[in-house]
Amino acid sequence: MADFIKHPVVELPERDPEPSVPADRLFFSEEEKARIATYVSRYPTADGAIMRALWLAQEKFGWLPPEVIRLTADTVGIPYSQAYGVATFYSQYYKRKMGTHVLDVCTCFSCQVCGGYDMLHHLEKKLGIRKGETTPDGRFTIQEVECLGACGSAPMMQVTNGPYVMNLTEEKLDTLVDALQEGRMPPFASVTLPQDQDEMGGNRRSDAPSQEIYQAPPVSQTIR
Repeated sequence: MADFIKHPVVELPERDPEPSVPADRLFFSEEEKARIATYVSRYPTADGAIMRALWLAQEKFGWLPPEVIRLTADTVGIPYSQAYGVATFYSQYYKRKMGTHVLDVCTCFSCQVCGGYDMLHHLEKKLGIRKGETTPDGRFTIQEVECLGACGSAPMMQVTNGPYVMNLTEEKLDTLVDALQEGRMPPFASVTLPQDQDEMGGNRRSDAPSQEIYQAPPVSQTIR
């Protein structure tokens, strides 16, 4: 037996876990099936539609246990293994039940050197949980994630697969958590690029409800 099977780097999933979604709720409505069929029609092969179909499934069921991934694969018309590979590759797909607010803190290289771990540890201390855990009241889950593509505004995070919160500080995190506890999501914010200030006199986005001025990223207090 291969050493990986005896001593896996990550815990191997159960082959036949106990279903988390009752059988009488495990289905797509006719309207949802029609939407998935539309996604499939947009691609040369059906597998091109699996990401959008999984997103629809997550919106419906809240997360993606194996039986939901299998249902989605069958509806799209591709093997379960292929859908499972996509769902487990991306952190934006939830493979376990999450809190109401999922705080994805980037600790990839740019964010790391600018304080990503400082921000992660501050959140852990404030909420009393570690990364990968959910608060007892079910309101917050903290995740450590790879690059989210906003390196110029590091350190940064994403809130429940929605708005980015950039140029993080401990004070900014405190304000964010307090707002989320009151049911207020942060608005989409556009960060002014340096050339915008010089060439345009402001932000190039006119449709953003919130704008921030570019600032030089900080240096991490501690790099783990």
